[in-house]
Amino acid sequence: MTTKKADKAGGTVARVVRDRNAGLCLAGVVISGFGTSALWLASGVWVKDLTGSDGLAALCMLAMWAPTLAGPLLGTLADRVRRKPLLIGASLLMAALLLTLCTVDSPRGVWLLYAVLCVYGAAGVVHDAAESALIATAVDRSLLGDFNGLRMTANEGMKLLAPLAGAGLYAAYGGAGVALLDALTFLLAAVVYAFLRVPGDRPAAPSGSRRARTAEGARFLWSHPRLRPLVRAGGATMLCAGLSGALVYAVVDDLGHSPAYAGVLYAVQGAGSVAVGLLSGPALRRFGARRFAAYGIALLAVAVGLRAVPDDALAWACGAAIGAGLPAVLIAALTAVQHETPGPLLGRVTATANTAVYTPNVLGLAAGAALVEVVDHRLLLAALGCALAATATALLHSPASADRTTSASPSDNTPT
Repeated sequence: MTTKKADKAGGTVARVVRDRNAGLCLAGVVISGFGTSALWLASGVWVKDLTGSDGLAALCMLAMWAPTLAGPLLGTLADRVRRKPLLIGASLLMAALLLTLCTVDSPRGVWLLYAVLCVYGAAGVVHDAAESALIATAVDRSLLGDFNGLRMTANEGMKLLAPLAGAGLYAAYGGAGVALLDALTFLLAAVVYAFLRVPGDRPAAPSGSRRARTAEGARFLWSHPRLRPLVRAGGATMLCAGLSGALVYAVVDDLGHSPAYAGVLYAVQGAGSVAVGLLSGPALRRFGARRFAAYGIALLAVAVGLRAVPDDALAWACGAAIGAGLPAVLIAALTAVQHETPGPLLGRVTATANTAVYTPNVLGLAAGAALVEVVDHRLLLAALGCALAATATALLHSPASADRTTSASPSDNTPT
């Protein structure tokens, strides 16, 4: 990293940490994210040890991801009640539910683990929607891009550290130990959220039927000329990322390494994501949301395509480039949603956008797992690189008004 870039990164961290609400929200993200990442790894290992089934172990991830499909409906809750108490309540609920996992010690108790993971996923959807909406009102608008970048950095940093801690804790104390750790992180996060100072956190009185209120968020999102291209590009990018992710073991095999080498590539990718998160605030201000996202997708396209070349040094470079390119559209889309959406709609629009962006990733993983068995992975990687390049090009040619999202003033925060 150059001195100039390091100064920008340091300035980003300082700007966010000096803002009281931004610093508290970021602390909450780090604390709860650590526990979530630890449980993410341990739950599958736990089920594998109890049942001996790879398929049942894989269902843990499905249980956590499935509630994302109900994002537009779950997001309405973040617009119906005060968001600060909702964050605290969701954290306390999950802390209590995780304690019930201490009773899981045989295959007959696996159903309880699945049930808790499903509630975990649903609470996560509500939590993300409420947090995004609360941040948009509690944090200085000029810091939103910086905050979202640091949020990505924190999440990726936890993915590098927490699974190792979770694996060690699981080896020493079993799944119950990891569940207790996660419960503790939720309790600590609830305490952090309690110190937030949120002006005007009282929701407007609901109007219309529940179905109409749910649809209102989706209607606003897809009719907005600046949000629609970003969310659409985000969904297409995550679909390709899921397909590419399913090919990682084929790439490792082509390099002549054992499957465990995939962990090295993931670590390098995580380091790239940490770096881009630190620089995303200045980059958003310089390029605007549309170009920042498109440049990131273009970098991702090159890196995914070059993964077809079996070379260790190139594989490391591509891993870092994938980690740096992929988060750009995610950060840009979330920041744009926070800037462009009226406060009473923020929960629903955020949850709908998350569903539109992240659900294709799951579909891509499933499709990639099937395709890699019948199609040469190098051809698939080349095709994915072309698809991502087309996505970046389409986003660059979308309406230039999309760039307004990084510098919107409160008067811009109205439906278009």
